[in-house]
Amino acid sequence: MPAYEIRYRDQNGALTYTFSATCDDDGRARVLAHAMKTPGARLVEVWRDNAMIHARPSVTAARTTSNHMLKAG
Repeated sequence: MPAYEIRYRDQNGALTYTFSATCDDDGRARVLAHAMKTPGARLVEVWRDNAMIHARPSVTAARTTSNHMLKAG
């Protein structure tokens, strides 16, 4: 079974929590990541080895939102 690292980031992009898990496939790793999401997490990332296989919201959307908030502030 592949090993995955699940990462959670706050609204500023700071890493708040991470854990490792073995799952049957990428889809199950994504489901696990969302099931274990902490209340303050704004970004969920799923990594297999050195490759990010899933991010929600998308990394691009998170950066756009963050940049927009900086300009508005």
